[in-house]
Amino acid sequence: MARKLSMVLFAAFAAVAMFQSSVVATTYTVGDSTSWSIPSSPNAYSTWAAGKSFKVGDILVFNFMSGQHDVAEVTKANYDSCSGTNPISRQTSSPVSITLQKTGGHYYICTVPGHCNAGQKLAINVTGASSPAPQPARSPSPTPSSSPSPSSSPSPVPSSNEAPQPSSSASPPSTSIPTSPSPDSTTSSPPSPSTTGTASPPENSGAGSLSVVGFSATILTVVALAL
Repeated sequence: MARKLSMVLFAAFAAVAMFQSSVVATTYTVGDSTSWSIPSSPNAYSTWAAGKSFKVGDILVFNFMSGQHDVAEVTKANYDSCSGTNPISRQTSSPVSITLQKTGGHYYICTVPGHCNAGQKLAINVTGASSPAPQPARSPSPTPSSSPSPSSSPSPVPSSNEAPQPSSSASPPSTSIPTSPSPDSTTSSPPSPSTTGTASPPENSGAGSLSVVGFSATILTVVALAL
């Protein structure tokens, strides 16, 4: 957007500059109504140029009858001697428009024999380029502000509490089988045998019973006999 705006402004300034140069440059018709011909006075063209200020960029227009006159730009020496030998330029078709390209003396003659000696010649002095017409004071135009382009918000930084990426060096989960819990130390173990003395083995209860029965029978027998 900014580049297009710059190109448009540049084109506008260039057009204004060309317009100003075309307005400032002055076009002179040589001899005015007399045009380019044998003048009534040998100094007619010198008088015509005396009150004018010629500048680079100005234009000289020579109007004449084609075939009867021509326009040749010559050196100062050839101008003074009215010699058309080796002219800088020579044009034979009317009208001839010459744009003044450089400062200094410029000399023009008609090379038709006798015409230059009769006064059909012009010498002018060209000064620097025409100064542009003064521009009215104006406040600087505000620079058109281009609509701000949407600012690209920085991409969010990953939060530190995000799940970490799995590390390639992480060891696989342990495959050890969980061991059963050891019995509670508070669980009472079966009482150990007393160590105070060695217990004697129990007597044979069956033999005792037989002795008691036999003794009882003996007593009964004795009682029976006594009766």
